[in-house]
Amino acid sequence: MLSLIVLLACYLLGSVPIGWMVGKVTRGVDIRQFGSGNIGFTNALRTLGWGPAVAVLIADVAKGVAAVLLTRALMGEEAWAVWGGVCAVAGHNWSAFLRFRGGRGVATSLGVILGLAPLVALSAFAVWLVVLAVSRYVSLASLIAAASVPLWMFVFNHTMTLKVISLLLCTFIVVRHIPNIKRLLAGTEHKWGQKVDVKAEEQKSDASETVTSNQ
Repeated sequence: MLSLIVLLACYLLGSVPIGWMVGKVTRGVDIRQFGSGNIGFTNALRTLGWGPAVAVLIADVAKGVAAVLLTRALMGEEAWAVWGGVCAVAGHNWSAFLRFRGGRGVATSLGVILGLAPLVALSAFAVWLVVLAVSRYVSLASLIAAASVPLWMFVFNHTMTLKVISLLLCTFIVVRHIPNIKRLLAGTEHKWGQKVDVKAEEQKSDASETVTSNQ
């Protein structure tokens, strides 16, 4: 019974929609209505700016780390810590507070791996930085970094449990990035540095609503 309660707590922790909350507090907007519609760091950066976006990134990573540490402390076994982390990522991706919609899970997955295998997390982050610098596509950097995690698990000779879980987390990220993959293939994906003019988008939305109401 305790295990189910702890895993549910990890899911709810992951479900906390930090990006949505920061958007509401700092700009009074729902960032899901702008840019990619995502609640993570990249869309927060495009929509809200550097300060709020960094806050979103740190908090989303912290959710993953906290889930691992919480489960490890309460259950005492590494296997439970692994599943606690998975539940946190599932909560972020399919949030109970956003009608089971959410983010891509990259930052929270990074937090989980950081809590379980720090060297793997740092290596994957280095891959992310290199791919981003070369391509300027955050989504491509995230996909390649996620795919590298299982490989790093083998390089650093981690347990089979961590290798399997890393594959699961990688699958989560790929599934959540399907729209990005389609845009990458079509050549329409946003590049790093592109910003969203929130005021202009709101004006367009208001104009569209006015036209609709007058019809």
